[in-house]
Amino acid sequence: MKIKGQNYRTIWFEEKTSEVKIIDQTKLPHKFVVKKLNNLEDSVKAIKTMEVRGAPLIGGTAAYGICLALKNNPSNENLKFASTKLIQSRPTAINLKWAVNKMNSELKNVSEKERYLFGIKKAKEICDEDVFFCRKIGEFGKKIIKDCLKKNNKKEINILTHCNAGWLATIDWGTATSPIYHAFKDGIKIHVWVDETRPRNQGSSITSYELNEEGISNTIIADNTGGLLMQKGMV
Repeated sequence: MKIKGQNYRTIWFEEKTSEVKIIDQTKLPHKFVVKKLNNLEDSVKAIKTMEVRGAPLIGGTAAYGICLALKNNPSNENLKFASTKLIQSRPTAINLKWAVNKMNSELKNVSEKERYLFGIKKAKEICDEDVFFCRKIGEFGKKIIKDCLKKNNKKEINILTHCNAGWLATIDWGTATSPIYHAFKDGIKIHVWVDETRPRNQGSSITSYELNEEGISNTIIADNTGGLLMQKGMV
């Protein structure tokens, strides 16, 4: 998706410099900062401090974190150590544990000499797979949006979101927002009511931010307002 007109993913491997980069989401919406992950410690910190957030993105970060740990020490002992540290960074994150286990399964029979580059390849595949899934959610979801417009004989649809399940929570497209983006790209007029989502305000600081960058009309509302809007048929 886009920020200032340029396409980004939330995490990516820079081929020319062999660097893993993320968007530091603790700085949004006031600053757009791209940050480099240099090692395992940076990856763990990014997850713990919510520089990266959202289950799919945390999983992608963990996959690359394994690779960064193995860059200078590809031993089995270090693989085990890195896996433990990453899982402990957010024990309740299912995608994180899945990604770590997936990387372990892929790497266990690979020679130590080849582990880093092979791991980078597999981390990319994990991220690409998430983009594929999110794109499919959007393709199927936009059909539902079109059906709602047709059923209600309206030219514009109002959708309410809570928290952030947008592209900044995944690798690209998002889950809940993917149908919105796909429908908007098809020319459907959309307005989004964005719950601010206390206490961390992911809605007001992140969901609204990414919708604005895509040019989608949205209004930030207090969390309790959502019920009233639904009662009045405004969603």
